[in-house]
Amino acid sequence: MPEIAPYGSWSSPIQAADVATAGVVPQWLDVVDGTVWWAEARPAEGGRVSLVRWVDGAVEELLPAPWNARNRVHEYGGRPWVSDGRTLVFTNWADQRVYLRDLASGEVTPLTPEPPERHGIRYGDLRPGRDGEVWAVRERTTGPRRTDVARDLVAIPLAGGEPRSLSASHHFLTAPQLSADGRHAAWLGWNHPAMPWDGTELCVAEVREDGTFGDHRVLAGGPGTSVCQLEWEESGTLLALLDPDGWWNLHRVTLDGGLTNLAPAEAELGGALWKLGARWTVPLGNGRHAVLDSGRLAVLDEATGSLTPVAPELTEWATSPAVFDGGVAGIAAGPRRDVAVVHVDLGTGAVTDLTPQPPLPPAAYLPVPQARTFHTADGEPVPAYVYPPANPEFAAPDGELPPYVVHAHGGPTGRNYPVLSLEFAYLTSRGIGVVAVNYGGSTGYGRRFRERLREHWGLVDVADCAAVAGALVAEGAADGERIAIRGGSAGGFTSAASMTTVRTYRAATIKFPILDLEPWTGDGGETHDFESRYLDGLIGPLPETSERYLKRSPINNIGALAGPVLLLQGLEDEICPPEQAERFVASLRGTGVPHAHLTFAGEQHGFRKADTIVTALESELAFYGQVFGFATPGVAPVDLRR
Repeated sequence: MPEIAPYGSWSSPIQAADVATAGVVPQWLDVVDGTVWWAEARPAEGGRVSLVRWVDGAVEELLPAPWNARNRVHEYGGRPWVSDGRTLVFTNWADQRVYLRDLASGEVTPLTPEPPERHGIRYGDLRPGRDGEVWAVRERTTGPRRTDVARDLVAIPLAGGEPRSLSASHHFLTAPQLSADGRHAAWLGWNHPAMPWDGTELCVAEVREDGTFGDHRVLAGGPGTSVCQLEWEESGTLLALLDPDGWWNLHRVTLDGGLTNLAPAEAELGGALWKLGARWTVPLGNGRHAVLDSGRLAVLDEATGSLTPVAPELTEWATSPAVFDGGVAGIAAGPRRDVAVVHVDLGTGAVTDLTPQPPLPPAAYLPVPQARTFHTADGEPVPAYVYPPANPEFAAPDGELPPYVVHAHGGPTGRNYPVLSLEFAYLTSRGIGVVAVNYGGSTGYGRRFRERLREHWGLVDVADCAAVAGALVAEGAADGERIAIRGGSAGGFTSAASMTTVRTYRAATIKFPILDLEPWTGDGGETHDFESRYLDGLIGPLPETSERYLKRSPINNIGALAGPVLLLQGLEDEICPPEQAERFVASLRGTGVPHAHLTFAGEQHGFRKADTIVTALESELAFYGQVFGFATPGVAPVDLRR
């Protein structure tokens, strides 16, 4: 018989250290010479990113410590490696230079000069170029402000030496890709104030015999149309994902600008280009293409115009599928399985793990996400995934309802997926429910849904999350007196904005947030160049809409806080700098509102180190226990100040 104990106080075999261990996340997968390669982030090594490959059933490391294959292009980073099978070219986090590693000898040689100041020159989205070159995006600091940045496309000689500039068509660029005949290069570009999911242009230029580019032409895209991926076909045409009809569909683009949708559908086959080098589709041959349909693998057939789901148990694929061994290799997860490198047979749908599933607790401790669609008062749909409490050893006293935490994703142009989350299971196995909300503005539901948030950030996201929480309370699934909200980055803003504008929640966990909108944005603002004009679309242009910035900034509404807050912040964050949280906490002092502010040295935007992940998660649990009145065995309380 299960033990009777209050929700939240249940003991669980899932520890915060298990969540940190599960943070070994594959990324940037590709196939080189018939072998699957990928990068691998390792919390136990301080978040270092290694490169590995899968050979005959075993994983072989290609980039030993201290090398760290990350870069700071756009601060979120871009594709950090490329290889011909004999050499590995990669970007190194410590100095942001590009290096070449001879895989036979192990010798590592720098290819780009040392920058004049730390991280003053960054490279990302590495691609094969002409013989003896790698092509990339170069990002250079040009002044003291975070927005003083210039970018161009460069050819990096594999023999070393100064990179050669190829083009600078736009303020923001993806790396050029070379056509099979070597005669053309194609890339994406966009300018402030657009974000890449607002409007981008697909550019093409002739490659001259001396390796320089001719003038570029725009083949597709523009204001109101987002191109998020391009690939050359051998015929000299291009495949591109773009959304002229409101959905990212796969198109064929000719060099004279002809555009054909290969399978028109209200389906999102692309996504938000947060990281340069993301890939949602790969050609399979004979008019068939592997695509990610809102994160799930499918096959697009040009002849029939159809989309056929494959391996539906895998509900989230990373943006790097690749053709391998007659099927598709990639990084995927599902409701009952953690992230792994997998191979899918397209004929049978059979899934083979190329990396083992990490050790998981028994399934009875793991909640299976329930896909739900809630509605706002005006009838707008709000998709969400409900993770109810689950622990076979415990039950709550009769009549007690569980506390719930609303999880607001980052971006805000991002989304949640219905997958196994040990972070959520850490809470649910202790009796705290979680609901992950895809509020208006999320990707995966077409441009109209995405643009519900346009000039309404801090309103639509807050209302959608509150509608979901209110519905769970109304149907008797959650305790209305014990609802919290949590989120990081833009999700941190939504959490703080919710606590200062609605009375749905009693507490909030606010991670690496935006809290003071006007100082954060614009030229010379506190954030980095990539997002410095993001709020033009999310709030409105300045100075015309400055009043909105003041009204929607949580720091200006501290007097309306509905309850205690826990702030978690990395001290090297260039996207949501620590000054934002520091000012918020300074304004809280003496108000009587309980609060805690934990900072983490050496962490950037998001937490990568194992000890940080452990401290942050245990502190969050303790915080909920202190606010909602339940014990948290084995977890020390946080210091809540007033």
